[in-house]
Amino acid sequence: MAIQTLGELFYASVDGFKKPEHLRYKKDGAWRGISSDELRAAVEQTAMGLVALGLDKGDKIAILSENRPEWAFADMAVLALGAADVPVYPSLPAAQVRYILADSETKAIFVSSASQAAKIAEVRAELPQLRHVIAFEPAPGTLGLEELRARGRAVLAQAADAVRKRAALVAASDLATIIYTSGTTGDPKGVMLTHGNLVSNALAAAKAFPELRPDWVCLSFLPLCHVFERTAGHNLMLHAGATIAYAESVERVVENMVEVAPQMMCSVPRLYEKMYARVQEKVAKDPAWRRALFRWAIEVGRAGFAARVERLAPGPLLRLKLWLADRLVFSQIKARTGGRLEVFVSGGAPLAREIAEFFGSAGILICEGYGLTETSPVITCNRPRRLRPGSVGLPLEGVELEIAEDGEILTRGPHVMQGYYKKPEATREAIDARGYFHTGDIGHVDADGFLVITDRKKDLIATSGGKKIAPQPIESRLKTNRFISEVVIVGNRRNFAAALVVPNYELLATWAREHGLDGPRDELVRRPEVVAHYLELVRAMTGDLAQFEKIKKVALLPKELTQAAGELTPTFKVKRRVVEERYKELIDDLYRGAA
Repeated sequence: MAIQTLGELFYASVDGFKKPEHLRYKKDGAWRGISSDELRAAVEQTAMGLVALGLDKGDKIAILSENRPEWAFADMAVLALGAADVPVYPSLPAAQVRYILADSETKAIFVSSASQAAKIAEVRAELPQLRHVIAFEPAPGTLGLEELRARGRAVLAQAADAVRKRAALVAASDLATIIYTSGTTGDPKGVMLTHGNLVSNALAAAKAFPELRPDWVCLSFLPLCHVFERTAGHNLMLHAGATIAYAESVERVVENMVEVAPQMMCSVPRLYEKMYARVQEKVAKDPAWRRALFRWAIEVGRAGFAARVERLAPGPLLRLKLWLADRLVFSQIKARTGGRLEVFVSGGAPLAREIAEFFGSAGILICEGYGLTETSPVITCNRPRRLRPGSVGLPLEGVELEIAEDGEILTRGPHVMQGYYKKPEATREAIDARGYFHTGDIGHVDADGFLVITDRKKDLIATSGGKKIAPQPIESRLKTNRFISEVVIVGNRRNFAAALVVPNYELLATWAREHGLDGPRDELVRRPEVVAHYLELVRAMTGDLAQFEKIKKVALLPKELTQAAGELTPTFKVKRRVVEERYKELIDDLYRGAA
């Protein structure tokens, strides 16, 4: 019988693969493993510990934690009971955590540490329905996870199959999770996903990646609170029997890649953009003969990658050149990923075609996909054997795709959410009478069935002249320049497009010294010579755009955009309205006196 619930997926994984390392994590400077049997025991003990606290099917139980094995224990324990979990980003402040817990009517919450427990303590008086706080690490006023597991062990000693029996009572139509969207305006909405939603998406993704094997390792670093990592880096890996290794942090992910040597990894474009920029910086400092060798290798790699995209076998001469290019150049780039990488998966935001083609040329595949929290999330994805750079791939099995008259992407199928929690009106606005979910994205399907995204419907910039500009493809292109860290195009209801640019401050400082300029960063970014340099870079990269799309002016920001400042979502997408409000005066200056 086909797997229908996440409890069935979990038991099929731990019973079927019997791995010595189902999960991996780093502690005290060393990587440690958790076997299939240890994982099963941890989940079952946690589940029955929750039952001992009086929690049961249908209850809401939150998880406020960074990626770590205990996140998986808590997640699968909650789901096996038929309860629903509410993942909460650990980067959120206490007030936003309070809103999510109150709206979801959460009865218990897992927290990772004392700092996360302190957030709950700060708002607990406003959460009368919250009965239990369970901590992975010691924290005042909480129940420790080990104590919870001990209670569960006592129950299991009398009924060893208690969790399996409870998991068997869960249906595919039962609510599995409520995931709150990051919400750039207003309060976030709780997306209700069922067991059937998440399982169908994981099984369809497995068919799209038949290369994925039990001996593979996947490095997990995107927040498990986000449905992209939860499906692709968690549920899919459990189903395939691949080992999940948890990165220590976003800051150490590159170091962890080398240590773990994963075959697969999911990320948002920001990681690939930074990796690309580092390669470009290194090459720029190399002697002339090495730069020439690099250019030759890239040209050879492009020919090989083009053959792969067209599903053609390279000829003998090209195979020889590719072997040489790999030995002399690409092996060094691959070593930075651990040396075993088979495929990167990219999602969450548009990936610049140039970056996909660069890594593809180096023999490192980036398979870009597309989806939303409301669609579990994957709608389409490129596959290692069927890919097209510049597109977000083909629909997963069972996923229906339709393009509305105005270009909006619509989708229907088992992946589409149950609805928004306690928001029937918003649900009716999102899912039409035919069952199609309206994504809010604009795109088209090419002759071979590959979906190409143009932009977010709500992000389209309408100039005062009536022209519409899709900012994301232009921003993705500009971020491939090693001098540019981030860029936000503005111009809505204005008479031309302009850009806020976050420089690569290290490279900017070097360039400034070489040109006899000096001073602190906040002064440097305002100097006319520096602004002119960046405007020249932008114009050189956008010369082929339509006249109304071209960037007429730029302003440089003195600091990075951050999650802490509320300018980026937890998956590093820019919150446009927040940035435009924060830098309104700077934007107004760009247009002051403009005809």
